[in-house]
Amino acid sequence: MAIILVVDDEVGIRELLSEILIDEGYDVRVAENATAARQIRNELRPDLVLLDIWMPDTDGITLLKEWHAAGHLNMPVVMMSGHGTIDTAVEATRFGAFDFLEKPIALQKLLSTVQKALKHDKPPARLALTLEAFSRLAFVKEFKRRLEQAAAKSPILLIKGANGGMAEICARTLQPPRAPWLDLSGVSSALSQEMLEKVTGGILFVPDLAGLGKMQQMNMAFAVDRLEKLNLQMIAATVSSASVLSEAGWDSKLLARLGEIWVAVPSLAGHGDELPEIASLLLTNFVERGEVPARRLSSGALNALRTLPWKANPESSWNDLYALVRNLAITSLEEEISADDVARVMPADVGGSPEVLSLLPLFDQPLREARDAFEKMYFEHHLRLEGGNMTKLADRSGLERTHLYRKLKQLDVKLGKRSEE
Repeated sequence: MAIILVVDDEVGIRELLSEILIDEGYDVRVAENATAARQIRNELRPDLVLLDIWMPDTDGITLLKEWHAAGHLNMPVVMMSGHGTIDTAVEATRFGAFDFLEKPIALQKLLSTVQKALKHDKPPARLALTLEAFSRLAFVKEFKRRLEQAAAKSPILLIKGANGGMAEICARTLQPPRAPWLDLSGVSSALSQEMLEKVTGGILFVPDLAGLGKMQQMNMAFAVDRLEKLNLQMIAATVSSASVLSEAGWDSKLLARLGEIWVAVPSLAGHGDELPEIASLLLTNFVERGEVPARRLSSGALNALRTLPWKANPESSWNDLYALVRNLAITSLEEEISADDVARVMPADVGGSPEVLSLLPLFDQPLREARDAFEKMYFEHHLRLEGGNMTKLADRSGLERTHLYRKLKQLDVKLGKRSEE
């Protein structure tokens, strides 16, 4: 049974379309805004989405573009629009919309469009994830603008603070539609003029300077001298400093040329509230591209990511998060990733002390249970510090002794002999 998601802020339209489609034997889910639509789409992977253009929080065109940029259009999307927005709906086909329906929607038109969309068996392209998917976040949007501005003025652009998959997300953002792409790290033989001519007008990508051997470094130098003639853009990434690369044997002139124009990936430090959205987008893209099993992040896991201090390695925090989310998806035993999973894979230099990590499972519990668990840990910790001295514990906690005894009994905190005296 096909799952159809109806997204419209008007309850009457949601109910009407839902009733019609249910009568036709479809499994129908409804969403009143883009936020709800994102959640349902990520959890259920609907076979078809009927998407209204005008909605209060995020309009349908913006949501469609977001899914398109993130590589999430693995289902046909039919836009719904009122009179006067048809041009906009037609324009939406450029961003992957299958068709559009004009309101008020005629019954036969609705059913025939739904049937055609569900029979549309063209396999969706696995679009690369770009920074456009994160453009609702102001600091990422600013970084994207800097990248685009720098790339428009220079044939060589160095991205600092990223490598591998995170570097590719940045580079794919700068790739023009249908432009050729060549990863120089995958070219082990000598690069030829003919090979470069085949990707004229495209991108030469280097995911990590530190990972290149001597031959690949020579290939880079060969390509650098031919970029402008062949209308090529070279985008390289590194988390290593120029001095480290120089010590590893890199040619100083090539390093100087590569480092003329660079943009640093912004640190995630201070952006805890944005981490759940970033992690969810990364995870969804990993799943869509078949890199990991179907997984989703629990609210506890998302809260755990939000509260962890990414302060130890701010210059590589995006890499850390990228690797962390991928690791979670691959090693989690359940479809829903928990806060315990986050604590299990979180590197100590990112997540902080063992005491901080031990608190992460509390995020998966209801508030009352989480509060009781924390209070028990709190009193047991200070009992150990005070050697079981109840007077000192009462002073430390700010509780009167009688109330303290009652509290410890309620929490089932075991008291030593000295404490009971």
